[in-house]
Amino acid sequence: MNQLSQTKSPLDWVKTLVSRYWGVAGVLITWQAWVTITGVNSIVIPHPISVVGDIVFNPGVYLVNAGQTLFLAAAGLILGMALGTMVAVIAWSSRILSGILVPLGLIFSSVPVVALIPVLARLLGYDMKTVLGIVIIISFFPAFVFTAAGLNALPAGSSDLFKVLGANRWRRFVHLVLPSAVPNWMIALRLSAPPAVLSAMLAEFLMGKSGLGFLFRQSATEFATERAFGTSVIATVISVLCFTSAVAAEKFINDKWK
Repeated sequence: MNQLSQTKSPLDWVKTLVSRYWGVAGVLITWQAWVTITGVNSIVIPHPISVVGDIVFNPGVYLVNAGQTLFLAAAGLILGMALGTMVAVIAWSSRILSGILVPLGLIFSSVPVVALIPVLARLLGYDMKTVLGIVIIISFFPAFVFTAAGLNALPAGSSDLFKVLGANRWRRFVHLVLPSAVPNWMIALRLSAPPAVLSAMLAEFLMGKSGLGFLFRQSATEFATERAFGTSVIATVISVLCFTSAVAAEKFINDKWK
């Protein structure tokens, strides 16, 4: 009886969906109503039904390009986080290196990503290597800043305790400093995940030959606005999923770290 009473009815599922996604439904209804009432040309703004139809009836086009963009974003995110963490550890190990690396990181991060793409394209070529390089750069700075902050945010009195116990610098780093930086590292991951996808798309849009960014540029050039809007929808969904996954991972790690 308890299991039957806990089973949700169809009406309960509908209420749950409405309570969670009423904003999305409102945007789609307003969009459809505005396009229908004003009679605006579909080349300017398509009907949402047409956008959904293009996604449903041409899944291969979206899957192939989205797969490439997601792969480059994930690979660049991993490499950028690893590089930022490594540089933060190097800066922590020496005050001299910290004085050199921190200003360079701040200066380098202030350069707009749009200005970096042509430079990297000249160095690496107009292919996926440049896209990967851009994502690495975008992911590097949050990892470097938050990891460096976490390495120096030790619990009060913990460093003195390790010194009293006779722990050398390496043991302090492994058992105290590095674990203290993990929550900050997870914040960097949460902040870097969505921009990794968007920066990959931006690089593909400007100089790529495939991927979601290239698909958006190609569709806009050919006035295939349904596909251009569909590409934007897929990119938004991927970014949101990356963010929610990073949030869930951060919550899981923080719960384990308490």
